Formats: sequence, structure tokens, C-alpha cells
Amino acid sequence: MSEEEGPITSFTHIDEAGRVRMVDVTEKAPTVRKALARGRIVLKQETFDLIFQGKVKKGNVLETARIAGIMAAKQTASLIPMCHPINITHVAVDFFPEPETRSIRIEAGVRIQGPTGVEIEALTAVSVAALTIYDMCKSYDRGMVISEIHLVEKSGGKSGVFQHDDLP
Repeated sequence: MSEEEGPITSFTHIDEAGRVRMVDVTEKAPTVRKALARGRIVLKQETFDLIFQGKVKKGNVLETARIAGIMAAKQTASLIPMCHPINITHVAVDFFPEPETRSIRIEAGVRIQGPTGVEIEALTAVSVAALTIYDMCKSYDRGMVISEIHLVEKSGGKSGVFQHDDLP
């Protein structure tokens, strides 16, 4: 930052001296906050079939990915530098096979009663669940594609409700 630009004060994660900081949520009222995130992994037909026939040699792919997604949501603050450690009250990770596209849609819902939102936790859960599917199936299919990870909706807090309308 040059002297002519002056201090940076409009950024929430930067203090007056230009140093990175975590936003102080001490004074924010706790509210019920929810977030739903979604993503997809596309696989070869053989890999898709192996997963749903329970024949992947590393074990139950979707249950392992579900556990990984839940664990990831709980560890988000350890992964994302300015994310607050929070007391999550609920995480659900679900899988929806879409045979016509050889893909699995992944959804994660996260809830809390607290002073900050859970969007990043839901997005992290989807991401890690997809990466776990990839890891467990990579010996069959290194061409899997993870895509469309996005926030579907969120509620609670000062900013209120958000609903994504661009993706299915």
C-alpha cells in the first residue's frame, strides 16, 4: 500500500495498518444459521457401477465420504485461515446418484446457533466428500471430474436468506 492510497479500512479482514486479522464477532447476536452446499463428481460408468454395487476394493465409498465430509465441516477453521472455530450443532452429507450422467451429486447441510455463518463449513464438507470419493476410486478412474461446488442456500444472521438460482 502506498502512502497516497491511505489506510485500508473497508476490508473486514484487514486492519487500519493493512495487517490481516480475523473479524471480531464478539458482539454479534447468536442466531440459528443454516447453509446447504452442493457439488458433483462425474465418473466412468464402470466406476459408478462399482460404487453402487459395493465392489470398490477400498470399502464403502459413500459412507467413508460421508464421514470425511462431516469431519471436514468440523475442521474448517483449521483449513481456512480467517474462518472462526465454531460449535456446529448439525452436519448432514448426502449423495444422490445420477445414472444418466454417471455422476453423484453431493449435498451438505450445516447448522449452528451462533454469531457467524456456516457457508464455508458446508462447502468444505462437499469438497472433502468429493475428494474422498476420488481417493477411494482413483485406481479405477483417474479421470473423475469434481465440479459445480457452490452454496445453494443460507439463512440466519444479519444478511438474511440467500438462494442460488444459477445452477440446478
